[in-house]
Amino acid sequence: MFNSIRGTVSEKTADSVRLDTGSIEWDIAMPALDLRSLPEAGETARVWVWLYHREDAMRLFGFMDEKRRSMFLDLLKIDGIGPRNALKIMGGISQSDLEQALDTEDLGRLEATPGISKKIAQKMILSLKGKLSSTKGTGSYAHPQSDLLEALLQMGYSRKSALEALSRAETMIHGSPSASEREKALLKQAIVLLSTAAT
Repeated sequence: MFNSIRGTVSEKTADSVRLDTGSIEWDIAMPALDLRSLPEAGETARVWVWLYHREDAMRLFGFMDEKRRSMFLDLLKIDGIGPRNALKIMGGISQSDLEQALDTEDLGRLEATPGISKKIAQKMILSLKGKLSSTKGTGSYAHPQSDLLEALLQMGYSRKSALEALSRAETMIHGSPSASEREKALLKQAIVLLSTAAT
């Protein structure tokens, strides 16, 4: 129904932004880190949104880009994390720090984040380790070989292992193949490296 809303920032509160689109002023809940990235009142902003709709309530949640929205939706998959708690978590830890904490299974870092108990931290590691960065978007966390990285993540490899394999594969491809041939060769070599490491 909604993908994003562009309008004039009329007000920013501790946990929401109000965007004026002319005939409608939207009240959009956002994580604290995303709110800081928005311009001040009177300036134009674009917010990527997700509509929460229940029988007794409707609420718009907003994010600074598509990748942050995908992160929010991934957090909602965890039993015990609702929309409000997901915003609280995202307001207390950056995406790169969260990815690193999940990949290294750093329970201490996760538990230090508001909204994350030890039980939820363990569930997050089991469900999201190596997967957050697989979401597509226009954020600043994209990898140069993002399509190949996505393919390896879909095969079940962790982000850390996939990145290392792609980096090593880059040094093993010689000659000047076409772009499509090079991608095929990189993926094939990365899979070989990952398979060898697993045995």
